[in-house]
Amino acid sequence: MGKAAPPPSDVTYSSYLKIPELLELQKVLSRPESHDELHFIIIHQVFELWFKLMLFEARAIAGHLDAGRVPDAVHLFKRLNAILAVFLPQIEVIETMKPTDFLKFRDLLKPASGFQSLQFRELEFLSGARDERYLKMFEGEAEAQGRLREAMSAPSLWDHFRTLLKSRGLPSDAGADELKAIVRIYREETYADVRGLCEEMIQYDKLFSLWREHHVRMAERMIGMKPGTGQKAVAYSFGDKAGPMGTMGVEYLQRTLSKRFFPVLWAARSEL
Repeated sequence: MGKAAPPPSDVTYSSYLKIPELLELQKVLSRPESHDELHFIIIHQVFELWFKLMLFEARAIAGHLDAGRVPDAVHLFKRLNAILAVFLPQIEVIETMKPTDFLKFRDLLKPASGFQSLQFRELEFLSGARDERYLKMFEGEAEAQGRLREAMSAPSLWDHFRTLLKSRGLPSDAGADELKAIVRIYREETYADVRGLCEEMIQYDKLFSLWREHHVRMAERMIGMKPGTGQKAVAYSFGDKAGPMGTMGVEYLQRTLSKRFFPVLWAARSEL
């Protein structure tokens, strides 16, 4: 095997990070240009960049769990949690936009919606919150559907955690055995390292839930109970009248607040 090629001698901050290309990606639709549309685009593009990193780290965590590398898994869960902690003040930046300013360009977004974020759905699936109805959002998009189906069929982070439990001689079958394993982890010093991992995992779950809650309140502040911009797409996936998750803007978002990635970790609190 030959030596790796040396880096280009003329690399700069701008060329390495592709800054010119990056700064060309913000294209407003409003005419005349609405002042806050650029702000709206940048915030959501930043979220998508964070999602990309979170997906990268979640897959790395899965490998560490399978290999029993608890410190490495803890380290990367801490990184995920630090990213989620950044999400909350990002919503505060969005909220510097007045509802009347959002309404100046909101109709131009239809039928696009954050509901259609492929990376967000992929991250949810890998983390353990899965619903195949979301696949309908991406009909006609073969690559997107393929990625979601792969995430749907792949072991979740909890599945990888169960592999770790088994490697440590703990019961790992779904149900009561899992719960008993978590209680042992919290009561026995032998599993102090895994207990630290559990704490980072439940923090991940908690921060994700807090971000959902902040997102709901932000949306309610901006649009009240108006339908979301992606109403048609949502109705197509979940049913406009009978769908159990609802389809109408804030009403739908409120129904996502009960999602949990690691319900056994929460249930164990009642057993300690």
